[in-house]
Amino acid sequence: MGQQDTVATSLAGAVSEAVSASLAPVDAELARRYPGDPGTRQPVHTVYVPGEAFAPDTLRSWGDAALAALDQHAPDAAAFAAVLGLPEELAAPVHDRVRSKLEREPVEDLRIDFEDGYGGRSEAEEDEHAARAALLVSEAYAHGTAAPYTGIRMKCMEAGVRDRGIRTLDVFLTGLMRAGGLPEGLVLTLPKVTYPEQVSAFVRLLEAFEKAHGLDAGRIGFEIQIETSQAILAADGTAAVARMIDAAEGRATGLHYGTFDYSACLGVSAAYQASDHPAADHAKAVMQVAAAGTGVRVSDGSTNVLPIGPTSKVHDAWRLHYGLTRRALARAYYQGWDMHPGHLPTRYAAVFAFYREGFEQAAARLAAYAGREGGDVMDEPATAKALSSYLLRGIDCGALDAAEVARHTGLTRADLDGFAAPRRGDLTP
Repeated sequence: MGQQDTVATSLAGAVSEAVSASLAPVDAELARRYPGDPGTRQPVHTVYVPGEAFAPDTLRSWGDAALAALDQHAPDAAAFAAVLGLPEELAAPVHDRVRSKLEREPVEDLRIDFEDGYGGRSEAEEDEHAARAALLVSEAYAHGTAAPYTGIRMKCMEAGVRDRGIRTLDVFLTGLMRAGGLPEGLVLTLPKVTYPEQVSAFVRLLEAFEKAHGLDAGRIGFEIQIETSQAILAADGTAAVARMIDAAEGRATGLHYGTFDYSACLGVSAAYQASDHPAADHAKAVMQVAAAGTGVRVSDGSTNVLPIGPTSKVHDAWRLHYGLTRRALARAYYQGWDMHPGHLPTRYAAVFAFYREGFEQAAARLAAYAGREGGDVMDEPATAKALSSYLLRGIDCGALDAAEVARHTGLTRADLDGFAAPRRGDLTP
């Protein structure tokens, strides 16, 4: 076409304007319901400790116990790699980073448990433990010794324990406010949610607390724990978990799968209750689809096989935990639960191996995409988003160093953030 030629069209501008006007409510609804990932760090795990057992040295004691387990049952990189089946080129990098992580930041997300892991306690005892937890959490954040994310799991909103759960929440949050305010890493977990109305009621509680203390509306978010079949499939055949996210009114930060309660709810025999059971895969797939695009993250559950006893039993438990964690990562469940210090070495080994083994290929593909270069894979904006998110997760947990990512990609952290959180329209190829 010459410079004087014009492109021909048939539709008047008013047609496009009318279409846009008709879709304006849809545009607003998409922006509200599906804002995309928040771009914040997601911990690779959540560690649960009973409310009465939480102490100032809990994190350090978990790290020390995990290091002691390594020293006893896999004293060097070669031994650890042999247990887990790591390739030779990953043995030293993974082992060294696992040890460094356990020394520096053994726990990424701590949940002080006042539900199943807490047991039966008197009203006075639970009040005391909740108040003490608030004080210890405040002190840990003030001294820089807290996990990046910390909070409590209170009792659920079912009638038999509702009042006690509300009181524990109130005691804990009030204690934090009296000690200096709510920490940035505060996380609350609402367990055994069955109906969206329970989520709505919890939102009303948080609203009341925020108003009582002059906090910004929406300051306090929470995770929804999926432990009942009714949370996945409601009586009317709808996906209740999707309605729960909506009922949270923007406060939901995560959906956490409860392996054993959910399995028992479906009648799965105890010997077969595991995060790789078909029932678990179905529940997490529904959770994943319901949460996609909403900014709510999905977490896998836990294993109850503890790495304790003679070395042979520890190795068996390690291989099981490592395999389950790698399986979850491949399915885009980037977080799980750890119930024992002995699980920390294999949690981090699995996570670090996952990011290090795919690092160079992901970096090369993203660099080619950013530079508009050709290659043997034709990537789209959505793939660039996945590649940059992969690298960012690796950096955040310690599997990758920001400097090595920059060397391989030529991109800054800000560049990676930009690819990881594009505007909705930018994902259209």
